[in-house]
Amino acid sequence: MPSRHDPAEDRAHPLPDTPARHRDGKRIVIISASVGAGHDGAAAEIARRLAASGFRVDRLDFVDLLPAHLGKLLRAGYRRLLGLAPAGYQRIYVTTERASRPGLVMRALLRSAERRTLRALPPDARAIVSTHHAASQVLGALRLRGGLTVPALTYLTDFSVHPLWVAPGIDAHMAVHAVPADQARAQGAMAVVVTGPVVDPAFTPATPAERQVARVRFGLPEHASLALLVAGSWGVGSVREAAAEIRDSGIAVPVVVCGYNLALADRLRKDGIEHTYGWVDDMPDLMRACDILVQNAGGLTSLEAFASGLPVASYRCIPGHGHTNAAALEEAGLAAWIRRPDQLKPVLAELLEGSLGRRQRAEALALYRPGPGPGPVHTIASAVQGQTITARTRTAHRPVRRRMTVLAATVATMLCLGIGAGAVEGHLPAHIDWLTGLTEAHHR
Repeated sequence: MPSRHDPAEDRAHPLPDTPARHRDGKRIVIISASVGAGHDGAAAEIARRLAASGFRVDRLDFVDLLPAHLGKLLRAGYRRLLGLAPAGYQRIYVTTERASRPGLVMRALLRSAERRTLRALPPDARAIVSTHHAASQVLGALRLRGGLTVPALTYLTDFSVHPLWVAPGIDAHMAVHAVPADQARAQGAMAVVVTGPVVDPAFTPATPAERQVARVRFGLPEHASLALLVAGSWGVGSVREAAAEIRDSGIAVPVVVCGYNLALADRLRKDGIEHTYGWVDDMPDLMRACDILVQNAGGLTSLEAFASGLPVASYRCIPGHGHTNAAALEEAGLAAWIRRPDQLKPVLAELLEGSLGRRQRAEALALYRPGPGPGPVHTIASAVQGQTITARTRTAHRPVRRRMTVLAATVATMLCLGIGAGAVEGHLPAHIDWLTGLTEAHHR
């Protein structure tokens, strides 16, 4: 099945210049963030399609653009917070969801990345594309102050749009679907375009013969219904509970992918979940082997399942974006949100054999059919105006930036320390309240 966003999209929507004109050195820079796999996955596919259309593409990791290794520190803290104190992460998410702009600490931290970001951009870049909200905040601020004079675009990787995704100064926002597009507009996003999802073209619906070959390859049951249970590249959330409940329902055999969480994979095998994997390089083939996807975050794997023709259920979702993505996917008619364990068996049965599964598959596959709207390649190319980067930025608030960067590092370090979940749960809310009060006092 042809992807909606392969290079053929530009034959229906002519670019400002032909692809051949872009082989003369014009380049696009994509800034992602190695926080999980979803942001990098979207960046990789956008880069592939831009390169196929004749652009030169550079990719940067926003984690490396933060000074003094703060990016790696914060990434580790985020991962530890999700694993050890999900209630704390939920509180942070809700607090920032109510804010109209990043708080003082986050603004200081992002400001510290501006100069490094400008230095990392090649002088002949003609547009910058972000697939992570923090990078978008930095790019938007640089655009507003004139430090960045080429277009900056955001690709919204999530199906729900947190306010931090919408940064003043960003020239255009690309959305997977009308639901996140509407959410972005409601947050004040400029020039929102529905470009559809971007996934590797290897994800396609399987024929019966391809399904059987894939099952033999992975050593999976030949005739049973198989539920692919995923929890992102970090393997976080209530995965053990979900796997046991799928198995005990008798509706499907769980096939669990734990990503880089090898300890979780070991525990699942000890629980008797026979078909358990760590990181899987060939996810397209594993999806061909399975009949349904059960997910807890609503990220890139859900989009890959849609392209593979698998019905999708959201279950035991992780806090924050796991819940908001589940709600948005349900609103779009693309994934059923199973909120209680007693709903698991009937909903899985309806997705596997009933009309709900047929409707979801039809809605999902429609995302990947050629449509009248522009894809990401055309949208990015349309923003290219031949400008150059001006490597300058204001430094009036440098003392505050330094003080608050130290503060952010201190908080992040606490999250990364090897302390127990109870300690994190006990102390994190107080720090959140303190930081929120500090921010409000600053605004007053």
